[in-house]
Amino acid sequence: MHPWVGLSDQVRLGVVTRWVTPELVDEVLAQRGVRDKKPGALPARFMVYFTLGLALFHQDSYDDVAEHLVCGVPELSGSIPNKSSFTRARGRLGPEAMEAVFRELAGPLAPDGLDGSFWRGKRLAAVDGFYLDAPDTAANRAAFGGQVAQDGSPLAFPQVRVVTLTEIGTHAVLDARVGGLVDSEQDLAAPLAVAAAGMLVIMDRGFVGVGVWRAFTGAGAHVLIRAKTNNARTPIAHLPDGTYLAEISQWTGGRKSHTVTVRVIEYQVDGGETVRLLTDLLDPDQAPAAELAALYHERWEAELSNRQLKTFQRGPQQVLRSAEPVLVRQEVWAHLTVHHCLSAVIVDIAGRHRLDPDRISFVKVLKAVRRSVFQQAASTPRKLAKFLAALSAKLRKLDIGPRRDREADRLVKRFKLKYADPQKGWTRRPTRRVQPKTITLASRLV
Repeated sequence: MHPWVGLSDQVRLGVVTRWVTPELVDEVLAQRGVRDKKPGALPARFMVYFTLGLALFHQDSYDDVAEHLVCGVPELSGSIPNKSSFTRARGRLGPEAMEAVFRELAGPLAPDGLDGSFWRGKRLAAVDGFYLDAPDTAANRAAFGGQVAQDGSPLAFPQVRVVTLTEIGTHAVLDARVGGLVDSEQDLAAPLAVAAAGMLVIMDRGFVGVGVWRAFTGAGAHVLIRAKTNNARTPIAHLPDGTYLAEISQWTGGRKSHTVTVRVIEYQVDGGETVRLLTDLLDPDQAPAAELAALYHERWEAELSNRQLKTFQRGPQQVLRSAEPVLVRQEVWAHLTVHHCLSAVIVDIAGRHRLDPDRISFVKVLKAVRRSVFQQAASTPRKLAKFLAALSAKLRKLDIGPRRDREADRLVKRFKLKYADPQKGWTRRPTRRVQPKTITLASRLV
């Protein structure tokens, strides 16, 4: 019998255990029908924590992550199972259990009245998508798709597409859908509407479509979406504030199957290109155009949330570790769960000191949570509370100050990205302080 049998269920994952409690894990496993057929060294509860550990320590090997989890238990640290045992145990756990853990935790974190989290009584959220590279196996490429050359040969890695609904004020992921490059962003975004009831949801131009619009408005959410220049161009009515009403349509079999009425707001930032926004908030008095134009730029918070997961938590340009599609999905749900727990830690610290969560360093909190695993900070509730209190007391190190406005150029830094190549003679410039932007409404009056 392996020395871990009967002992590995005692393993916890540091501060993450405050939210992913053993009771929650057992409840999720029971609901999903995941049961250990016989006593073993790697039971399902341990594998939930181990899979979350793989996300928390993404750049470490299976052996290293196992060592981190059991470093305080001498009976376990002397006999780590081999990698194939962990892989088989992950397969038995499956992706559904990790998705269920995420959904048990996911939800708004911003307390009522938190600056930047609400607008006229509506909680602010944003929908955005991002990609994660998966190992280049035949199974992953068939399941998720990937970029191909003109001759059809594969380029780079298979890509997992993740679309999230993010709370703007806290960067907490409220809901998510996981697909591949073969899946439409709009198809993945529409199911997120259920979690957005009562919110004002901001989206970029890639999500303009009747299906997404009807899904969110039908669920009781309001929408603010940037549109392309060929969307909603023809006014059907002009409003007193210079905005106008137009229609967008869905075509099926060459015919209009659905049409919705939208309010169009056009404006310029510092005299630059004209930005066109679409919203279902049709009353200019209840939803002033100038406020909505200024509010749209809060959508950037969703991209910052995605950057926290992709660049800092996963690591820059890192590839996921799973060679099979079911394990890739399991790994992505684990990353989303860990990110939500880190967001909860940040909100907790910010609340204790009455600060904006934006001022708390995500990187420093990530490192502190990793240290909590080494220190076995969750072995008792008292130790966990003591660790969180000590972390909060280090505000001087965690507080990065008010965030500056973003002014760095959006240009290609990796192959096949969506931003334009730099102009000839361009030199890289650091992010710099800028004056507040001037928003000028472009009115269309009769």
